Amino acid sequence: MSEPKEETLHRVRNYVTKYCAKTGLTTHSMPEVTDAVVAGLANHIDTLGKPLCPCRFYPDKAEEIKSRTWLCPCEDMKKYKYCHCMLFVNEDGMPVTEHLPEGHEGIATYGVTKDPAPEKYNPPK
Repeated sequence: MSEPKEETLHRVRNYVTKYCAKTGLTTHSMPEVTDAVVAGLANHIDTLGKPLCPCRFYPDKAEEIKSRTWLCPCEDMKKYKYCHCMLFVNEDGMPVTEHLPEGHEGIATYGVTKDPAPEKYNPPK
């Protein structure tokens, strides 16, 4: 992976800060986790033009961009406040799972973790 531009890193960090305020979540307590996800998002912006989630494997990144499912914030984040990358987490460093539908992999992996700011949750319509 090539190094992202400093300007793009700054833009992504700024976005992450604003999105945390909007959702009432925080970034991972281990700075290296946050830095790796931010760098991956910035790299995808520089190389693909879009913030494609860096935590997944894509046989065809161009097709994934068209579907928009894994553009940050991904569909699970927008619908359920659940971040696969663990970039946006609760105060315990866990992804929020309480809004996920029954049977979702996040509940199986982490159990039910509470949303620290349920008033900032907009359920899917």
